[in-house]
Amino acid sequence: MSEPGGPPPRRSGLRDPQRAVRGLGAGTLALEALVLLLAIQPIRVVGGDLGAAAIWAVVALAVAAAVLAGLMRRPWAWQAGTVLQGLLLLSGLLHWALFVLGVMFALVWAYAWHVRRVILG
Repeated sequence: MSEPGGPPPRRSGLRDPQRAVRGLGAGTLALEALVLLLAIQPIRVVGGDLGAAAIWAVVALAVAAAVLAGLMRRPWAWQAGTVLQGLLLLSGLLHWALFVLGVMFALVWAYAWHVRRVILG
């Protein structure tokens, strides 16, 4: 309970909930960038033909995820991260394995949005 006239109690118990949520988003996007880059070779070996367009799409999405991870302080970064997940799903048109990665990261991103909503209200 807070004193009358004092600051309201923190809902999450975190010292800086905004910073914690930004870290969650940035960490998710950074992990996504790393996984995308590391997935190129296994997809080529196991999944068959991964064309040049698909490779460039993966590299572009990985760079975009890394840049967005650094921009999580911006108010529009969470929406841009959602668009990035949609683009990754669309890249599944180039190769089925990219669609699978898109589904996995879309679910992780949806969970990050849920945690953000719970912490920040």
